[in-house]
Amino acid sequence: MSTAYGVTAVVLVALAAVLIGGFGIRLSRTTSDFYVASRTVSPLWNASAIGGEYLSAASFLGIAGLILTYGADMLWLPVGWTGGYLVLLVLVSAPLRRSGAYTLPDFAEARLESMAVRRLAGVLVVLIGWLYLMPQFQSAGLVLQAITGAPEWAGGLLVAAVVAVNVMSGGMRSITFVQAFQYWLKLTALAVPVVFLLLAWQADGAPGLSAHDTTTWALPLASGKEYSLYSTYSLILATFLGTMGLPHVLVRFYTNPDGRAARRTTLVVLSLLGAFYLLPAIYGALGRIYLPELAGSDTVVLTLPGRLVGGMLGDLLTALVTAGAFAAFLSTSSGLTVSVAGVIGQDILKGGVRSFRAAAVLAVIVPLGLAALARSLPVADVVGLAFAVAASSFCPLLVLGIWWRRLTSTGAMAGLLAGGGLACCAVMMTIVGGPHTGLLGALLAQPAAWTVPIAFAVMVVVSLLTPARIPAGVARTMVRLHTPEILDLDRGDWRPRSS
Repeated sequence: MSTAYGVTAVVLVALAAVLIGGFGIRLSRTTSDFYVASRTVSPLWNASAIGGEYLSAASFLGIAGLILTYGADMLWLPVGWTGGYLVLLVLVSAPLRRSGAYTLPDFAEARLESMAVRRLAGVLVVLIGWLYLMPQFQSAGLVLQAITGAPEWAGGLLVAAVVAVNVMSGGMRSITFVQAFQYWLKLTALAVPVVFLLLAWQADGAPGLSAHDTTTWALPLASGKEYSLYSTYSLILATFLGTMGLPHVLVRFYTNPDGRAARRTTLVVLSLLGAFYLLPAIYGALGRIYLPELAGSDTVVLTLPGRLVGGMLGDLLTALVTAGAFAAFLSTSSGLTVSVAGVIGQDILKGGVRSFRAAAVLAVIVPLGLAALARSLPVADVVGLAFAVAASSFCPLLVLGIWWRRLTSTGAMAGLLAGGGLACCAVMMTIVGGPHTGLLGALLAQPAAWTVPIAFAVMVVVSLLTPARIPAGVARTMVRLHTPEILDLDRGDWRPRSS
């Protein structure tokens, strides 16, 4: 691809993000605007913004790369990432919005009346956010290096700078406009090239898979990956349950006007994600036919248009895909930065808009440094680890906190430490000391199958052993979470005792 086309695509996406974010600045005046857009975002607009931030580099680049490498087993990734919203719709979305909280630590304190649980939840929000941000910056560096020859650190720095400017300028209000635009850009950036790729494939005689791939790559659990059955089921558990524990996803439900709007938002999100996730599998399959040498990398989406279409049209399609990739980096990084900055601003800096802006800088600097120091892994693998941590910590807290009145602050603390702590240890051992082989390697690379049950079991058992620690106001809190807004209860926004 012509370097000029690639640079132009990146510059246009960055400028569009800044200009659209600038529109939100004019509407951001209060602390509520910065944290939750004053809870006035409509379901369609919010769903588009959720699609924008949820479809990260792992969705745009990583799924196709993993399908190219491992085959049909990896189709569980888009299925799980979409199905996770169905679980969220049924169990969490409306009660969470009715809680009136700004952040997950706010919800933890409101439900359990414990500052200790709030602080631990805040730590986990920051850790999950940084773990999720790190591969976004790494992938941005690889993409910019591939299209322009720039140093690998330049792409991450560019994304971090644009995100920091947008978040500091307009907070959630500004980011909502940017992310909604970026969802539709990402969908277009994959859908338009697919049409030309399929036409080129048809014109080439529609070649199929090799005989070897037909009996291995195309069949579930036949890819030759170690302990593939365990890894598949653990991946399913992490993706289905991890979605509800992702801070940057949950914070968007606080922006809906009420619980009914939160449920409608989730339904629209399911449609938007379903439409998008049809496309990466096509790139992965065509990559297996034409570019099998790219197995193990995340570049098949960027390389296919130039290989199959070629010429100026191929360059233009590659530039469009590049624009979509940078939109993925920017939108997901923006949502993560808002969620992490919200926790740092409230729980550490303890201030309003000025503290939020300072926290936004901290939220991007740390993962940017980690991205430069940590070894590079396939982006979908690292994101999968973030899902495992979320599924092992916030999923039990939310499910039991919303639906089981006997959950105690001691039980919640123990479960968060057990599940979240074990998952974090597995993540660190995989990123720093990996890759590991054998059963230990499978258990560390996909920890959700054993950390999630441990987290639930510890929360339940410890809560049953400490009935005296059931919050005094649990009855009123449960009524608030489960009573429709139409009954017009006193539903002022909840405020932490620390603020």
